[in-house]
Amino acid sequence: MATSAQARPRRSALYLPGSNARAIEKARTLPCDVVILDLEDSVAPEAKIAARALACEAVRMGGFGSRELVIRANGLDTPWGADDLAAAGDAGPDAVLVPKVASPADLAAYRAALGPAVPLWAMIETCQAVFALGELGAASAERGVEAWVIGTNDLVKEMRCRLGAERAPLLSALSLSVMAARAHGLAILDGVYNDIPDLAGLERECAQGADLGFDGKSLIHPTHLEIANRVFSPEPDAVAWAHTVAEAFDSPENAGKGVLKVEGRMVERLHLAQARRLIAVAEAIAAHED
Repeated sequence: MATSAQARPRRSALYLPGSNARAIEKARTLPCDVVILDLEDSVAPEAKIAARALACEAVRMGGFGSRELVIRANGLDTPWGADDLAAAGDAGPDAVLVPKVASPADLAAYRAALGPAVPLWAMIETCQAVFALGELGAASAERGVEAWVIGTNDLVKEMRCRLGAERAPLLSALSLSVMAARAHGLAILDGVYNDIPDLAGLERECAQGADLGFDGKSLIHPTHLEIANRVFSPEPDAVAWAHTVAEAFDSPENAGKGVLKVEGRMVERLHLAQARRLIAVAEAIAAHED
């Protein structure tokens, strides 16, 4: 069976400015799987100290239900990063998301600054990171990183590429990032979609991300939640087939068999592992939504 961590829904991860008390309060009622209280890109320099205090207080107050609560800190190369990590470590969110991780040394520095208790999430958003995905995956497993989040905006900026609707310049980086995450047991979330009113474009990009193997998508607006939740949820037909496969292998007459013919289709034990994980994900989503 998939572990609870592997099955935890992360279909929609909504960034909210840590400086916006009203948005933080509303997040307690929004249908997102993850709330990311941002202290980095969405907060002006003069507001960062106040945003840190507000975000940490929100963590202490709680009230977010089954939503995973994450603080995105400023980098250690900024005037605010070390204090962000110290304060977040004391507040105890579900995780702290750290930016522009490009080497195992970066992860070691972030872990040392945060302390051992709180899980790390890491932004993959530089060309250097893409060329170090294997090393970053191994270091992530060692340093208590649970998830990667792709920072597509920063990656596009650094590459100087022309993105386009199909994200062709990014596809190799996106696919390799998913492979590296899976090789080291990490969850991985796709980058944001910038055109807020273009819901058709968002749905197309969510479908692409799901096809590539992402667990969900990071988002910048509450109107994007329904689409991300729907697209990254297992389809009912797939869940039904997973139950059929699991039941076939669990049948006493098939004990010890490695290959079965189920409803005319050949299935192996690797398909059983996939089926059990899909069932666990579907059950976790149902529990979260209840």
